[in-house]
Amino acid sequence: MTTQRPLNDKVALIFGRSRGIGAAIVNRLAADGAAVALTYANAADKAAEVADQAGKYGVDAMVIQADSADPQAVRNAVKQVIERFGRIDIVVVNAGILILGTIDDFSLEDLDLMLATNVRGVFVAIQACAPHLSDGGRIITIGSNAAIRTAFAGSSVYSMTKGAVASLVRGIAIDLAPRQITVNNIQPGPTATDMTSAHIDMVRPLIPLGRMGEPEEIASLAGYLAGPGAGFITGASLTVDGGYVA
Repeated sequence: MTTQRPLNDKVALIFGRSRGIGAAIVNRLAADGAAVALTYANAADKAAEVADQAGKYGVDAMVIQADSADPQAVRNAVKQVIERFGRIDIVVVNAGILILGTIDDFSLEDLDLMLATNVRGVFVAIQACAPHLSDGGRIITIGSNAAIRTAFAGSSVYSMTKGAVASLVRGIAIDLAPRQITVNNIQPGPTATDMTSAHIDMVRPLIPLGRMGEPEEIASLAGYLAGPGAGFITGASLTVDGGYVA
């Protein structure tokens, strides 16, 4: 007997990072039955590996080179997905960068890069996808619990960008509600990825559960939000951080 998977016949576009949380989300959505498209900025080999893994679940998978700081590249990625699959049902915006620095020496160049990727890139991705999203579709952004608590010097700009994403999601949820499209923001805490590997020893003592999160735990929430059981959740920022901000 064939088990019905919750995302069978759905098409998911995942923006950003072919490792860590992004790769885990691709695998989770593919395991749940969705065809997947993954964008990457630089690591073509890693993106191909993620697509190959997704294909083992019997779904169609594609990779697209697109830097989320480049609006035209983002729009072109959406165009390629529509050309291949004809529609989009699920959008996950995971692209983001982390540059640390205190306010007295943070350069304007780094500020512009952070805003271009972490804020404008999210806006452009959602704007580009919205006309193609099926009614009742899902938009999921990957923010950060840094929008609530930083705890360390040097994270002000990063926290600002993630706070902006949380605010953006609330407004877009209202914009798209007439089409029954839900828009939600996942705010991971310290998670065991290459982005956070240098900071593990510093942040672990601040986590009540005493450990880093795993990418698959973030992907589990993304899978739920993408599925049929989450149709009444929208405009929410859901924190997954082992109690870090409790």
